Amino acid sequence: MSAESHPTLPPVRLHSDAELAREALGAPLFARAVRLARWAGPDTRVGVGGELATAQLPEAAAVLGLEAADEDSAGYASQAWRVAVDTGLVDVTEPEDDGGKGDGGEDDEERFGTATPGEDLALVTGGAPGDVLDLWLAALDTVLADAAVPDLDDLVDALDAGGEIDFDRLDWNPGREADFLDGVLANLYLLTVAEGGAADEPVPLPVLAASMVVPDDMGEPTDAVLEQVSDAMMRLDDQFRQLEPIGLVEFRPVDEALMAEAEGPLEPETASSVDDEDVSRYGMVRLTPLGLYGVRARMLEAGVDAPAVGELAEKGADVLLDAVSSYSESAAQAEIEQWLAGREPAAAAAELLAAARGDDEGGPLRRLRCQQALAPAGPEAEPAVRSVLDDPELGGLARVWLAERGVSDVPAPDQEMVFWLTVDTIAAQLAADGETEELPLLMETLTAHHAGFFEQAWRVEHPATAYVLEAMGRLHPDRKAAKEARKAAFKARSRRPA
Repeated sequence: MSAESHPTLPPVRLHSDAELAREALGAPLFARAVRLARWAGPDTRVGVGGELATAQLPEAAAVLGLEAADEDSAGYASQAWRVAVDTGLVDVTEPEDDGGKGDGGEDDEERFGTATPGEDLALVTGGAPGDVLDLWLAALDTVLADAAVPDLDDLVDALDAGGEIDFDRLDWNPGREADFLDGVLANLYLLTVAEGGAADEPVPLPVLAASMVVPDDMGEPTDAVLEQVSDAMMRLDDQFRQLEPIGLVEFRPVDEALMAEAEGPLEPETASSVDDEDVSRYGMVRLTPLGLYGVRARMLEAGVDAPAVGELAEKGADVLLDAVSSYSESAAQAEIEQWLAGREPAAAAAELLAAARGDDEGGPLRRLRCQQALAPAGPEAEPAVRSVLDDPELGGLARVWLAERGVSDVPAPDQEMVFWLTVDTIAAQLAADGETEELPLLMETLTAHHAGFFEQAWRVEHPATAYVLEAMGRLHPDRKAAKEARKAAFKARSRRPA
């Protein structure tokens, strides 16, 4: 997976390892691999590549409870066996090469290798949840590799006169196909975690296909691009069918009737103009909780920063506030709650306040997240908050916290602190959410009660003063105030060295 595509992702809310391990054991393909590993024994025969001998596939299918009459049973058994071998659930001894001396008689059976349950099989019932998840991740690698291979019809079409696959004619590049599938999963992951952790809504297949094909700066897609989206949809339809049995996704395939109705390629652009039921006919996919875990694990291995809610619980407040500064408000709240859960309230409040100091660029947003973290704190935090009343950076925050709790003996802030807090608050909001529709109202509220605010604001000793005043010059709803803000911003720029 490309670390360049998604260098830093929103944090994901993962289930516990124990819950994920139960899901892994319940995934149909993994469960089949375990059953075959337990079945393996002295009479099990394997070929040169460790594959199960063809003659034994019906017995393996019966062990899995598959119907002998089902033409797909042998394929399911073969796939489950391959997963068992690749994950170490089965140990195989491949046959020795006899130099081509076999004559096709009974003695040729000696050229089959043997198989026995692997040491890792014991981890399924006797290992920790993390051991089970490691086995499942290895199984996932096998399935993803299979999903990147062209289907049988394409392989047959690409056979040359000598029965060899013409890869140029097939137009298949293994690395490119693997990268495409990894990119699809990365985009699906991003769509899932974008709103604070783990979305429950499935993603329409046209949306996912378009995310891989349509350039970000393209307006109306051309017919050629739409045909590429259609081709990508059909590839994904086949691939997600293969990925569902390992527990990675929940998938509703493209409606076969829809494909039959189409005279040419599917036209996914029409999905935007129909109701939800019609959209679902184009295919819907959702990462399962286990799938979120699996895709994140692959991203981490590729060097992508893919944080998970709760992983900062043992870190210091300085690390916490720096990290959650880039999170959405809901994700930051979830992380903060887990951090607070294991700490004594008074000590936690003191540590948060100390970490919120700083005149660097990230300071305002750290203080905003500190204020968010202190919001649910009870009376135990009051001594720590009172201790910073005279702090030029935290005094305003402390007064707001105390006032919200109805404390009556809070000293009034001086004008310098009021102006500094105003600049700090707007700088934090700009850093957190950018120029939102609500920001002009906040600006108006913060400046309304201070006559001559802009005559004094440019003198505020805050590193973001000029930046905030320039934003107010663009966004303040009162035109006169906006003009005063622009003048004040110019003064603030002039008094600071470049």
